[in-house]
Amino acid sequence: MNPDLPASLLVLERGWLSANNILLFDGDQATLVDSGYVTHAEQTVDLVHHALAGRSLARLINTHSHSDHIGGNAALKAAFDCAIIVPAGLHAAIADWDKDALLLSPLGQQSARFQHDSLIDASDEVEMGGLNWQALAVPGHDMEALAYYNPEKRILISGDALWENGFGVIFPELLGEADGLASAQETLEMLSRLPIDIVIPGHGKPFSTVDAAFERAFRRLANFRSNIGQLAWHAIKVIVSFAMMEKRQLPKADFPAFVLALPFAVDVNARFLNLSDERLVAGVERELLLVNALRLSDGMITAG
Repeated sequence: MNPDLPASLLVLERGWLSANNILLFDGDQATLVDSGYVTHAEQTVDLVHHALAGRSLARLINTHSHSDHIGGNAALKAAFDCAIIVPAGLHAAIADWDKDALLLSPLGQQSARFQHDSLIDASDEVEMGGLNWQALAVPGHDMEALAYYNPEKRILISGDALWENGFGVIFPELLGEADGLASAQETLEMLSRLPIDIVIPGHGKPFSTVDAAFERAFRRLANFRSNIGQLAWHAIKVIVSFAMMEKRQLPKADFPAFVLALPFAVDVNARFLNLSDERLVAGVERELLLVNALRLSDGMITAG
């Protein structure tokens, strides 16, 4: 059962590859949080246009810069001439369109280039949907990520820092860029101290079972902290699944080359798992078939 949200707030729940889009209405204007993946950009524009019902889209604010959250930015800017606001720590990566820093090249993903109009810092406050939201630093999944919290209605827009069943992949730890696991621990501890009745995650439906979600997230994080190889293996499977959902289908004979063309999968395997190419590909294929993330039929592998 979905929790009741204020009438000024509408969640467009998206399936993979896109993150959720959150519309907040202020009279004849609206603000959108996150914009989905680039291959879904036309659909995102249509969904937002319908939901606006004649209102104008004044602002687009991002929680972080991963491809499934920023991929519709350029299309929404072109369609609605909205101001684009990003977390302050992302200024250089977006201004220079650094595909490595934005994790586009390492993950084999894409996005349409855009330029932001302004920045938002942790501890800043922004009014959306007639409510005052506090920007909170939530490093871990992404070191520059922000969540948005309204203390009056006790609502958290969490991005990928907290889902009903976990959180986004802790990329900084696996890429050797930062202590992402420790940062994720601190983020979860900070968020768990807030009075929260409803979480609107980056993926999945809004939920009110907040204590249970934190319990699952802390348990999952503890497992990863005690076994970094488990995190590495999980991350490789997630990235291969994402890439296959974008590709949709390919001959089974081409699957090994497909996996080994993903720099992230190869690098993380080399750093943490040390599997042969054959064992890496076979293991990913086997496990993704088991959970129906992939299907095999007539010599073709299809995203589930």
